[in-house]
Parts: sequence; C-alpha cells; structure tokens
Amino acid sequence: MTPDLEQQLAGALAELRQQNLLRQLQTVTGSSNRTLEFSGQSYVNFASNDYLGLARHPALIEAATRATRQWGAGSTASRLVSGSLQIHHDLEEQLAHFKGTAAALSFASGYTTALGTIPALVETGDIVILDRLAHACLIDGARLSGATIRIFRHNDLDHLEHLLQWADRQRSAAPSHPRLRRILIVTESVFSMDGDQAPLRPLVELKNRYGAWLMVDEAHATGLFGPTGEGLVAAAGLTHQVEIHMGTLGKALGSAGGFIAGSRHLIDWLIQRARSFMFSTAPPPAQAAAALAALQLLQSPEGAQRRTRLWQNIHAATAAPTGQPCLWPGLPSPPQSAILPRHIGDSATALQCAQAARTAGLFIPAIRYPAVGRRTARLRITITAAHQPEDLSRLRAFLATLPPGHAPTPSSQTLNPAPRP
Repeated sequence: MTPDLEQQLAGALAELRQQNLLRQLQTVTGSSNRTLEFSGQSYVNFASNDYLGLARHPALIEAATRATRQWGAGSTASRLVSGSLQIHHDLEEQLAHFKGTAAALSFASGYTTALGTIPALVETGDIVILDRLAHACLIDGARLSGATIRIFRHNDLDHLEHLLQWADRQRSAAPSHPRLRRILIVTESVFSMDGDQAPLRPLVELKNRYGAWLMVDEAHATGLFGPTGEGLVAAAGLTHQVEIHMGTLGKALGSAGGFIAGSRHLIDWLIQRARSFMFSTAPPPAQAAAALAALQLLQSPEGAQRRTRLWQNIHAATAAPTGQPCLWPGLPSPPQSAILPRHIGDSATALQCAQAARTAGLFIPAIRYPAVGRRTARLRITITAAHQPEDLSRLRAFLATLPPGHAPTPSSQTLNPAPRP
C-alpha cells in the first residue's frame, strides 16, 4: 500500500532538514525602510530588494490609499472581463514611456509575467536558449511553453553562439513546419543571486546574426541604471534592439507586480495569449497606483538623489580596507549592482553564518539549493539607499569575522529550478 500523504511529506521534510535545506517562514512583527523586527528584536535589513527605499515613501502610501478609496480593495475580475481599471491603463502608459517602447502590459507578479509571456511567444517546435543562471520564473515559463530548451554557460558568448548555430540548423531542417521556427534567447540584465551583468551588446549582435528574439529580465536593474532608472538595456542604448523587455514593480519601485514592454503588436498578442494575464484577477488598484507614484518619483530629482545615495552606499560597503583581508572574494571591482554575494559553499556553514549575522544585529539570509546551485550556498547581501554609514560599518565588521569566502567555479553553477528572492 502506498504510504499516506502525511507520511510521505514528513519523510521528505526530514530529508530536507538533514541536508540543511529546510526553509521556514519568519514572522516580521515590525519594519522600517532599513530594519526588520522579529520577536521584539530589531535587525538591520540587508536582504531587501527595495533598493531605493520607496516601499514606505509617503507618496506611494498616499497613492495606494487614494486608489483604494476610489476603486476599492480589489479589482473584482480579470482585465478581460471587468477588472481593467483606469489606474492599470495609466500605469501601462507610463511604463511604456519610461521604457521608451510603444506599449506595456502589467501582471500581478514578476513570476506570472514570465510564466505567461514565454509560452505566448514560443511553443512545441520552437527553441528557447537560456543563460544557466536565469531566474526560476524564466526557466518555468520556458518549460511550460513546450519549446525545446537549451542552456548556455553563464555569460558564455561562445557557447551561446554554438547553440544558436545548432538552432539555426534545426530551423533550416524543418521546411515543412507550418511556420518558421522561433528562437528565443532569455537572460537577466542583472543576475539576482550573483549581482553581475549580462553582456547585452554582444547578445544583441548574436540574436541579430541568427534571427533570434531576445527577452531581457530587468528585475534587479530597473531603478538603478539608465538616465532615470530605466534599466541596463537603456543605459547601453539598446532599447530598440531588444524585443521583449521584462521588469518588476516590487523591487526598486517599492510596490508589487511585473510588466512586459515592447511593440504594440507584442502587447496586443500577450493580451490574447498570456494565460497568467488572461485568467487572473487584475492586480489591486492600490498596487498599480503605488507603482505609478514610484515611476514618477524615479524620474524626478529625488529619484536621482536616491540612485546617487544607493551607489554611494554600494561603494562604501565594498571599499577595500587598507591592510585587511578582502571582504568580497570574487566580487568585480567596481561592483556591478546592489547585490553583493558572499560565497560560502556549504549549506550548513551558510546557515551558521546567517545566524552569526543575527547575533551581530544584522539580517542576512543564507541562500541555498535549489535557489542556487549545489555547493554554492552564500549570504546574499543587498544594499539600499536607506542604509546609513553606521549600518555599512557594522556590515563590514561582521564580514571580517567570517571564514574566507570564495567565488563559485563555472562547473558548480547549475540550472536552478526553484524561485529566487
């Protein structure tokens, strides 16, 4: 007889615990723009993706409150039924303007953005080629599409071209296919666990050479790069060279949700075929209103000041102390984003380091498989504009107490099947 559900789940949980991979929810009982409180104890928060400190900004709170009063707490239906409120259209108009594209479409979350978009664009017979360290939502969207999936080594352009040559041969060998096989390259611009950047210009050159499309997830670049925070694609002057721009509203913009920006035809097609958009209740009006207020802030003098302060904090956190061991082994200099990983390797040791951070009054999560590859556990440290000089000093003092870290080798990087922060 098959063991019952409770027995099977208990056994699986026990196995995770033995492997130091068991996760537990932690109840946050209080917070500010730079601290978290657990069980009455306050910690400096080095885990937040609220890079510009906008989540508690009065303008976002007021916009969300005003929208709730006007539209209610929920949108009551999907966008294609009766939930397409004016505030959603206002947000998408501003997102398109912000990204420099013809149109944009918002989703309830970044995860559902990828889950709906990729299967709407490719299907069985098509080919998706992903960077090995692509976010789990991109991987899951590719799997859901039914397309053939190939993985290129992280930021390895030679390997990507080898796969594109293969894909091009597959396309040429199928003249009887109802339509030309589509080839979609998918990457992040700033990678969520390593904090490094994709080589966007060479990626564009390769996709043009082989007739592919390029989808770039700017979740961790939006707000940080470009003249007014448009992202790394805009900073590189490649806006009109990338077919599918993906972003999030829940990190530097301080609200929640995700979006796709691109051509009018792309957005119209997603409205017809992106199932996570079609069959989901529309995001709450407060969420859209807060994101819209954040977009306006991002493009204001205050937004520029917050970006400047963020980068000052990033450089202060990573400045090499004279005559002391390196605190950030393997980290590029200068740092490429607000994500600063301290690689540990072993999951048990990473958990011990995270607990040591708690003892020092800092909240820094231990990131383990399957959020990252096996044997590449790390402390994922994020810097925000809200951090104060004394916070960064405490962080540096704590890092100096840790065992020497190391950067992962390419062979240890594995395709990650589970969501990341």
